Amino acid sequence: MIFVAELLNHGADPNICGGEYGTALIVASYQGHVENVKELLAKGADINAQGGTYGTALQAASFGGHIEVIQLLLEKGVDVNVQGGLYGTALQAASRWGHIQVIQLLVEMGADVNAQGGTYGTALQAASFGGHIEVIQLLLEKGVDVNVQGRAYGTALYAASSGGHIAVIQLLVKKGADVNARGGAYGTALQAVSSWGYIEVIQLFFEKGADANAHGGHYGTALQAASFGGHTKVVQLLVEKGADINAQGGTYKTALQAASYGGHIKVIQLLIEKGADINAQDGFYGTALQAASSGGHIEVIQLLVEKGADINAQGDCYGTALQAPSYWGHIEVIQLLVEKGADVNAQGGTYGTALQAASRWGHIQVIQLLVEMGADVNARGGTYGTALQAASFGGHIEVIQLLLEKGVDVNVQGRAYGTALYAASSGGHIEVIQLLVKKGADVNARGGAYGTALQAVSSWGYIEVIQLLVEKGAGVKAKD
Repeated sequence: MIFVAELLNHGADPNICGGEYGTALIVASYQGHVENVKELLAKGADINAQGGTYGTALQAASFGGHIEVIQLLLEKGVDVNVQGGLYGTALQAASRWGHIQVIQLLVEMGADVNAQGGTYGTALQAASFGGHIEVIQLLLEKGVDVNVQGRAYGTALYAASSGGHIAVIQLLVKKGADVNARGGAYGTALQAVSSWGYIEVIQLFFEKGADANAHGGHYGTALQAASFGGHTKVVQLLVEKGADINAQGGTYKTALQAASYGGHIKVIQLLIEKGADINAQDGFYGTALQAASSGGHIEVIQLLVEKGADINAQGDCYGTALQAPSYWGHIEVIQLLVEKGADVNAQGGTYGTALQAASRWGHIQVIQLLVEMGADVNARGGTYGTALQAASFGGHIEVIQLLLEKGVDVNVQGRAYGTALYAASSGGHIEVIQLLVKKGADVNARGGAYGTALQAVSSWGYIEVIQLLVEKGAGVKAKD
């Protein structure tokens, strides 16, 4: 306190704003230093000044539960409903951390119990996420809307569900919370609790009329959420309650694809037994087989293939089931897929072929296997055009040497990077450039967004590469 007083007596500006806490008053309030707060106010500190993480002095004090500081600020005329900062209002900050006496005081002084803002949306959502049942009871008694919506947690019921607070959920439902209300990252409270596997809460929701097929949110449906999490009992319950096993939506598009990506074999077996379409297509991974292949789940892949999964089905990002493990370097998965009839030269997806996917990330053993299995080293397609361009962009010299030994055309052209030399130049890979030039790469070949390799490296400022290319005959005055 003496230190603060001395600074103020020597002309320190009490309202200077900046840093994590915004103002000196907010810092003092956050720390619960009553005397410092008094001193700062006496020297003209703006009681409602905004700034920093907690927005205001009142919100900072409410966050920490410093009731003496709060009483002082209220006596000095602070706006009890001022908005700003992480928690939006002082009431929301106090509610998040369960400071019941602070909440009672703020409400007595006119705090709006339904005010919206901040991370949790409302004080009720903040208290529900924290599981503070006494706070929730108080807010409900004070007339808070049990179904008010807003921000990341959608509703108070959703917030409580995310935290698995059964007693809070029971109270909110008793007070009229809509179990099918939409909002938040998971779409519904049912989807949220399904993702965490809270089976008691799910049973309660169904007793209260929850829709097993409600769509929306990250996972699309509650069944997809439970499948991704590997919650077999929850999946069983949802199916018993009428969940559509082939419903599409969300990140993984189907429950089977979600379970396959996670490698949850018991859930997959259950879904297949209940009629899941094993070859349903859509979403980032395209099919359940692609999802399992991406995750490297051998047992799941074997099961899906046994159950009739199309091993060469085309999908979105990775194109085929073979391209996915090639990207990640899952060599055992690749061996299994090839044994089961995967087309080693199938085209599609971001990388065009499995060989290009493996080449981009330098998986030398995968590349050797694919080449042995008949992969076309000069196949074109995908983002990089060819496997050589992909490897050159990544700077994988061992891969490049292998591809060149296998007869790849060093000057083959295509896609955004034009040639392998251009791709290597874009990445500034001097050793790769030297190797390519030694193997006959044309330093003046045209192609790609910049026209030539020299233009590409000039745009990035790779001086050593520029010098090397010029030494090798690159035309400084090359024209289009």
